Amino acid sequence: MTAVNSVSVAAARELLSEFPVVDGHNDLPWALREQVRYDLGARDIARHQNAHLHTDIPRLREGGVGAQYWSVFVRSDLPDPVPATLEQIDCVRQLLARYPADLAPALTAADMETARRDGRIASLMGAEGGHSIGGSLGTLRGLHALGVRYMTLTHNDNVAWADSATDEPNVGGLSAFGREVVREMNRLGMLVDLSHVAATTMRDALDTSSAPVIFSHSSARAVCDHPRNIPDDVLERLPANGGMAMVTFVPKFVLQAAVDWTAAADDNMRAHGFHHLDTTAEAMKVHRAFEERNPRPVATAATVADHLDHMREVAGVDHLGIGGDYDGTAFTPDGLNDVSGYPNLIAELLDRGWSKSDLAKLTWKNAVRVLDAAEDVARGVQATRGPSNATIAELDG
Repeated sequence: MTAVNSVSVAAARELLSEFPVVDGHNDLPWALREQVRYDLGARDIARHQNAHLHTDIPRLREGGVGAQYWSVFVRSDLPDPVPATLEQIDCVRQLLARYPADLAPALTAADMETARRDGRIASLMGAEGGHSIGGSLGTLRGLHALGVRYMTLTHNDNVAWADSATDEPNVGGLSAFGREVVREMNRLGMLVDLSHVAATTMRDALDTSSAPVIFSHSSARAVCDHPRNIPDDVLERLPANGGMAMVTFVPKFVLQAAVDWTAAADDNMRAHGFHHLDTTAEAMKVHRAFEERNPRPVATAATVADHLDHMREVAGVDHLGIGGDYDGTAFTPDGLNDVSGYPNLIAELLDRGWSKSDLAKLTWKNAVRVLDAAEDVARGVQATRGPSNATIAELDG
């Protein structure tokens, strides 16, 4: 592990005690599905789960996390993703019911602030991938009614109405129905999440959205040239939109040397019959054997800080946040090994001269402001129009 400045880490912990981390993306519900089929007793997160998970309540507390968007992700290759998404939402609800002293249900920016005052971790939900609505705006509204407060427009594969960053171009960004999805999300107050989408989709969404957008877990393409990252011209548009980019910790998105290594590791997983995103014990044995033969390039907290320095220069500190993607990645940076590691990143930024006021925006204030602004836009839109019942067939032919 890289050396850390203990004085800076202590200062980081003090800052986080007042302005804790709002993390934009954590895949704990999917890990619980994959590992124990939602048997929360088998993965009691009230206790350390270091051997199995990046996330548990003791380490969330140690890491200074004050709000978490729990991803209710399901893989886009599932034959019927909507019921699986509902199961993921149910998992989050079970977690909230099981750990009420630590996890507070949150639907609004005001709920986040209440949880912070109460010393609990505000728990919000984000759906990862437009496949989760099955092409239905009614289903989108159903997810919102169940508490989902953002939706990533795609995951790794295209949907019929939006192009993904890691698939072949199909509609050239957003289709007419895709733009209607964005408008309906604005009407609901559901944040439009542009992580995972193609740059053309990012630009179309920014052209369409009347509310701030987010990137729940993406870094800077200028620093690491991966299609999952954000081009500078898109970062430059965030101030006018009011949105925010939440830097991710995934090594293959933040460290250029890790890009080629990860491609080879993914090919190895597929050759052994595993999905490249599989983090079950059997799959991880295959990963570790590959890593023993091919040492993995290691990212650090400084690697992530390099992205934040660049993103601050291009977009401004008012438009940055953090989205670690814990329990959604097989590997993590040195010093950011799990959810207890956030103070190491804040310490690195303190050492680079980031002010405490700027860091308070990064960790807490920006995320609360963006959700509050989306709620405000929704109130205005709802005063002028009702729900959209448009279909893909009507708008896209």
